[in-house]
Amino acid sequence: MMEQLPSLPAGLVLMKHEPRIVMAKEVLEIATSKVRVDYEFRNDSDEDITTLVAFPVPSYTFEQAVEAFFGDAKFDDFHLFVENEPKNFSVEARAYIGRHEITELLKRERIDISTFGHTSTKEGYDQPSADLQRVSKAAKRRLLAAGAFKGNNPNWRVEKKYYWTQAFPAHRIVRIRHEYSPVIGGSNTIALGFDTKKPNLTMDEKAYLEEYRSLCIDPVLERKLNQERRSDVRVPYNYVDFILTTANTWRTPIEDFTLIVDRPAPRKSLATHPTMKNEMLVSFCWNGVVEKIDPTHFRAHTIKFVPSKELHVGFIGVEQVNPEKY
Repeated sequence: MMEQLPSLPAGLVLMKHEPRIVMAKEVLEIATSKVRVDYEFRNDSDEDITTLVAFPVPSYTFEQAVEAFFGDAKFDDFHLFVENEPKNFSVEARAYIGRHEITELLKRERIDISTFGHTSTKEGYDQPSADLQRVSKAAKRRLLAAGAFKGNNPNWRVEKKYYWTQAFPAHRIVRIRHEYSPVIGGSNTIALGFDTKKPNLTMDEKAYLEEYRSLCIDPVLERKLNQERRSDVRVPYNYVDFILTTANTWRTPIEDFTLIVDRPAPRKSLATHPTMKNEMLVSFCWNGVVEKIDPTHFRAHTIKFVPSKELHVGFIGVEQVNPEKY
């Protein structure tokens, strides 16, 4: 049975379309431990422009925060730099149950929205909310009646963004960098070991195949995985998503775009185990050349880039156990 945990993608966006500012350069570095993006924006107009820029966090629920495979769904370690200097930003968090907004209710009762009322997501479900514990009985009844909590579990969806006012002087380059720890998705395997062209694929096989195709595994990598795959080999993978199309809120195209993917080293606990072989492989969809610049880094580069879809980077772990030595 296929088991999959989601990755939460993110990307920088203008609060409104600004055709006078071009993304002259973007360098996107993706690793399982950190995503870092360096931008160079150029104002080609004769006027100085000041506008709001935002980093919208993917919406998340308490359940997603608890079950995040790796990383924090709240993206609380977001860091922003302008011209290599730390930049202050504001945070807006709003709460929804379905399409119904309960932001004002939670604020009125002083329930922190983004942290689910300061409820621990590391300890799992049914943990007491610090904010809920201190409200009056009448306030608690109002919150429960509104569906804000089910028992002790927060029941709202958070929509959060970091935003700031940014000046873009006429005919000047402005360098912006942000970095954060990604929320890593995971699946227990990829589509190996069955005929993908056979009729009447099972639901699990269809899901395997969809994920397999989303990684654009090339023939060389496929042969390697099939050579490694035996009854004693597992081929799970993790993945990091990134929203590329938010770049289209600026004037298109991105004049110069570089993607660098950092392949994790084998986990020491496995690499040093006498009964286990461990290797980490990388695959993602890219319409162009992907260059291996050193043993752990891959680079893709293009010019005049207009993103039409988001980025899905797979990190495939191959672990082989020798049962005779185990």
